[in-house]
Amino acid sequence: MVKKRLREGFTTGSAAAAGAKAGILCLAGRGQVKEVDIPLPVGGRLIIPVSKVDACNDKGDKSFRNYSVLIIKDGGDDPDATHKAHITSTVSLLPEGEHGKVTIRGGKGVGKVTLPGLPLPVGESAINPAPRSQIKEAVLEGLKETGLKGSVSVTVEVKNGEKIAKKTFNPRLGIIGGISILGTRGTVKPFSNKAYRDTITLSMDVASAAGSSTIALTTGGKSERFLMDLLPDVPKTAFVQVADFFAFSLKEAVKRGFNNIIYSCFFGKLVKMGQGYPYTHARKSRIDFNILSDWSVSLGMDKAKINSIKGSNTARDALIYILEDKNKDRIINGIVEKALASARRITGPAPDLSYYLFDFANDLLASGKSKGRG
Repeated sequence: MVKKRLREGFTTGSAAAAGAKAGILCLAGRGQVKEVDIPLPVGGRLIIPVSKVDACNDKGDKSFRNYSVLIIKDGGDDPDATHKAHITSTVSLLPEGEHGKVTIRGGKGVGKVTLPGLPLPVGESAINPAPRSQIKEAVLEGLKETGLKGSVSVTVEVKNGEKIAKKTFNPRLGIIGGISILGTRGTVKPFSNKAYRDTITLSMDVASAAGSSTIALTTGGKSERFLMDLLPDVPKTAFVQVADFFAFSLKEAVKRGFNNIIYSCFFGKLVKMGQGYPYTHARKSRIDFNILSDWSVSLGMDKAKINSIKGSNTARDALIYILEDKNKDRIINGIVEKALASARRITGPAPDLSYYLFDFANDLLASGKSKGRG
């Protein structure tokens, strides 16, 4: 069977850049632009369709002309919270201004940076450096192609941006009031892990800039919520959802000098960490139930149950058998120790390491700590 090639999409940064260049073309009298060819931050080009163009003048001043261009963001075959977002770039030309000067602002639906640690200063609109450069380059291309002279102002807005942002990590990163305009590549690669890794490192940068010496890594929303309830004194900026990026997240935490690393997870991820998988997604790692059964017996499980563990289909099935055993606490704590040992091999000797293992009812099944030498 031939696999279908996954369709790439484009970033919010490319959407804003396309709207900005289309606005310049409209200012030059090119009519209703239907599509626009823009540069990408990493080289290459992309043609993006234009959904709508509106002309307006600023308070009747004919010398200060504006066009608002709507681009509908397309996430391709990897749709995220911003897929189909309505991104409008309003472009103004001031002929008397310094030629080639491009001012970029965020309007309604684009967030504001409120915490240090991001690649933008506090108080700035959340339009990242790569998209800013891409927008400017697209505008300068438009000026060159049309022969227009003057300075240009671009204001980027996102319809329902504040509502969309609630589905992203923006509130955790201290970006308030809307989404971020992002995109180091300009295109969205389907099922790319890079964007998630970038979010992890950005979140760690925010925690570090806030002065936290603790980083609390969680495998998802539930394990994070349970850990927050258990450790209310740990600041919310110190919590980072790292999904399956076990080794990567520990290495990045060590790079940033966190001396107290906490990990919160459920049983399946714990076992995979204990078995030494650097990445715990089901596509890349499978629990070896033979090893798990050997661990369980060595930690005191009734040998009559060994085949039950070996024949388990999921970690949850295996956990049920373990919890029925009289030595369940010893077994579970022993598996936590194995995960701690795997984590220690990644982090080296310096940081304190702690594990918190939960069940899906928010009950703490076990915890363990490895004291560092830092």
